[in-house]
Amino acid sequence: GILRYGIPDFKLEKSVLDRRLAQLEEEGVKFELGLEPGVDLTSAYLKKRFDAICLCGGAGRPRDLKVPGHEAGGIHFAMDYLSQSNARTAGEAVPPEKAIDARGRRVVVIGGGDTGSDCVGTALRQGAASVTQIELLPQPPEDQNDATPWPRWPQILRTSSSHEEGGTRLWSVETTEFRVTRGAVAGLRCRKLDWSRSPVTGQLDMRPVPGSEFELGADLVLIAMGFVSAVHRGLLEDLGVAFDARGNVAVGADMETSVKGVFASGDAQTGAHLVVGAIAGGRRMARRVDLFLMGESALPDCPLAPRL
Repeated sequence: GILRYGIPDFKLEKSVLDRRLAQLEEEGVKFELGLEPGVDLTSAYLKKRFDAICLCGGAGRPRDLKVPGHEAGGIHFAMDYLSQSNARTAGEAVPPEKAIDARGRRVVVIGGGDTGSDCVGTALRQGAASVTQIELLPQPPEDQNDATPWPRWPQILRTSSSHEEGGTRLWSVETTEFRVTRGAVAGLRCRKLDWSRSPVTGQLDMRPVPGSEFELGADLVLIAMGFVSAVHRGLLEDLGVAFDARGNVAVGADMETSVKGVFASGDAQTGAHLVVGAIAGGRRMARRVDLFLMGESALPDCPLAPRL
């Protein structure tokens, strides 16, 4: 999944995954590869074959940027780019006509999070002519941020190893249009934003800065604006599980979905989160599935699975 194909090797060596997978196989876990649940395997088949089903398919719906020109060639979702790059690094063949390669190209990454950072590092290592990362939000302070006091997760400026390798970061920038030439992206039309905190809601509000419009040249644009939710079409709709207001798989305190015997964890249940969050959720779900299969429901949570 994401650990193998979404995170570059310079952040996570795949030997770590191979070691863990070998351990799981030795413990008795069976892996059936090349099968897409909901397409190759129906929910009816899964329910008939297994006493419990665990949904850990992640949050696969990327957030799109639907401004004029967004369907031009050379504009790709970050995960499509990273997945292909990781596959090529692992020696998997990619048809030349489908290759997404940054070599010699002017690359613009839209989105300032971890995924965007991974795109920056990958593009630089592929030999991009230039790499520019733009973010809608304002640049956070380098150290203390009174807006996010402890114990909240501090919103401060974080510079990854990818940023240390090169590239340019721009903050408070909104993309209004993609400039297209002969069906392919040639640049971005952007404008700067002014951010202020609403005295009523306490939320940050943005306003375009008059006369701040500018253009960025680009041959390759990577959209890294996060993920909306799990992919509903296919297995989830086939199973008939309920979703929460954000489109994630809804579960109760016992990690069970609205369908008896079907559980969910990880990004499919929480929305896009960190790897450690998925690990903790997986442990908690495993405990709940164990209780379900034993016919028990009132035992305390497993101490190895702390609640986030």
